[in-house]
Order: sequence, then structure tokens, then C-alpha cells
Amino acid sequence: MDKRAKILEEMIEEQGYSKKAFAEMVGIPPTTLRSMLQRGVGKASVDNVIKVCRALGITTEELEAEASSGQVPNVEGNVELTSKDERDIQKELQSIIDGLNIQNGYAAFDGQSIEEMDEDDKELLINSLEQSLRIAKRMAKQKFTPKKYK
Repeated sequence: MDKRAKILEEMIEEQGYSKKAFAEMVGIPPTTLRSMLQRGVGKASVDNVIKVCRALGITTEELEAEASSGQVPNVEGNVELTSKDERDIQKELQSIIDGLNIQNGYAAFDGQSIEEMDEDDKELLINSLEQSLRIAKRMAKQKFTPKKYK
């Protein structure tokens, strides 16, 4: 088992899930999760690794960094987002997406605006941005009101 798989397995257990229940929650077959944990994250599909990481509240970059350092990531699952936080995230996400629509701006991808991207790439980009905004909001809440989340 590689370090990344060990970290994911520990995080799944820490959150109180069985592997089967976690796989169903994430939307992947339990056998796929089992294979990912036994054979290693490097042999799993990128989409499945992203799904597992998102469900655990970490990015794939954080997983890689933690595997390199040998420490288990600090999951900010105990920091709850309010409905106001959710509205703020959606508003900020829409603002970012609107900025990506500008064809002559710096936010073009290989000379394409977001409207010209294929649907899978567009959806992946938007989901990634949304997840990043959620993590940033949780980190800010934890940083600026640390006593509340201890």
C-alpha cells in the first residue's frame, strides 16, 4: 500500500465510514475503492482519486504533500459552512466564472474562453474552483475564529 492510499484509508476511518459506505457516498463502486487502497492511488483513475479527496475535504495536492511529509492531513470537516457562507461561495464562484467568459482577458485556456471548452473540462474547472472556495472559506473561519473550532 502506498503512503497516499494509507492516508486516505486512515481519513476514511477517522470520519467513521466503512469503506463500502464511503464508496457509495462518493459514487464509486466499493471494489474500485478497495483496489485504489490496496494497489495504490497511482494506479487509480484520476477522476476517482479526485472524488475521494473531495469527499474527505482535501485536494490531491494536499494528499501528495502529506504523503511526502508522512503526516495525515488536518481535515477541516468540523468547520461548518452556514447558508450565508454557501451564498458567498456561489456569488464568488459566479464572479470568477464571469471573469473567465471575457475572451480578451488573461483567463483564457489554450486560447479558449470558458464557453469554448468542452463540457467535461468546463465542469471539472467549475467544480475545482468551487471546492477551492469552500476550502478557503473553512480555512479562514478556522484561522480567524480558532477557539470556536477546537
